[in-house]
Amino acid sequence: VQLQASGGGLVQAGGSLRLSCVASGRAVRTSGMGWFRQSPGKGREFVAAITWSGGRTHYADPVKGRFTISRDNTKKVYLQMNNLKPEDTAVYYCAARDYYKGVYNEEEYAYWGQGTDVTVSS
Repeated sequence: VQLQASGGGLVQAGGSLRLSCVASGRAVRTSGMGWFRQSPGKGREFVAAITWSGGRTHYADPVKGRFTISRDNTKKVYLQMNNLKPEDTAVYYCAARDYYKGVYNEEEYAYWGQGTDVTVSS
C-alpha cells in the first residue's frame, strides 16, 4: 500500500473534519499530492493539491477559504475541512503525481489511496 487515507466521518453542516494521507514506497518519490472527491452519480473532481518541495498549494473554487491542504516532513498530507456543507459529501481520495505532471486532472496522478467517506448532514 503506497497511500493510506483516513479521517472521514459524519459531521453536521458547519462542522470540521481533518483528513490524513500517509505516503510510502514509490509514492514518496513524487512531485506532490492531491485530494479528489467523488459524490454519488458524479465523476471524481479535484479538491486541492500541494507540492512536497516548497508546499505550493492549489484549490478548487468550491473549497477555497474553507479547506486547507498541508504536508509534513514525514510524508503525510492533511486536508483540514472547515465550514462543511452537505454538498461536500463524497468519498475523498488522496493521490500522488510524478514530476512534470499537471495538478488538476486525475489522469496526471499515478498513485491512489483507497478513499475515505465524508458525510455532511444538513
